[in-house]
Amino acid sequence: MFELPKLNYALNALEPHISEKTMSFHYGKHHATYIKNANTLVTGTAFEKKSLEEIVAGTREDAAQVALFNNAAQCVNHSFFWDSLTPNKREIPKALLDKITADFGSLDAFKEQFVKQATGIFGSGWCWLVVENGKLKIVSTSNAQTPIVSGTQTPLLCVDVWEHAYYLDYQNARAGFIQAVVDNLWNWEFAAQNMTRGK
Repeated sequence: MFELPKLNYALNALEPHISEKTMSFHYGKHHATYIKNANTLVTGTAFEKKSLEEIVAGTREDAAQVALFNNAAQCVNHSFFWDSLTPNKREIPKALLDKITADFGSLDAFKEQFVKQATGIFGSGWCWLVVENGKLKIVSTSNAQTPIVSGTQTPLLCVDVWEHAYYLDYQNARAGFIQAVVDNLWNWEFAAQNMTRGK
């Protein structure tokens, strides 16, 4: 049975950028419900003994398994999102900063492009910084879609742009939420580790 993964920080640790109330709903309710649903939906299927990542990879093209895919993928995406965040703001590792500068022109240019693309996602979805063919790219996915099992892209960081991620704190100001995450909460060391694996 899948279990809700433990966070690396307290529910109030991301304040003032993400409130404890938002985390209690987003992590404690939404993510927990995806876990519960995935456990229910996988029971009795050929994927019952598979990992969440294996379920996502095996069901993403299967119209008969849309519900299982959506819930398993949201489990995977949310776990990656929590790891993308940290209350401990630190300098970006030099290798990652150099790569961002080489591929986007500057850190500020990258941030501006990321916030613009993430803000412009229509409806619910995710925005990702990925490595593809040795180059950093910003990619958007709708609903539960994910590059994590794409086979061609290695995610470094992501932002959840479903309304439940920010509405209690920012109401309809999605851009303000994304800017706060990019400027204050991203776990650059996690990103650097992922970049090393994605080379």
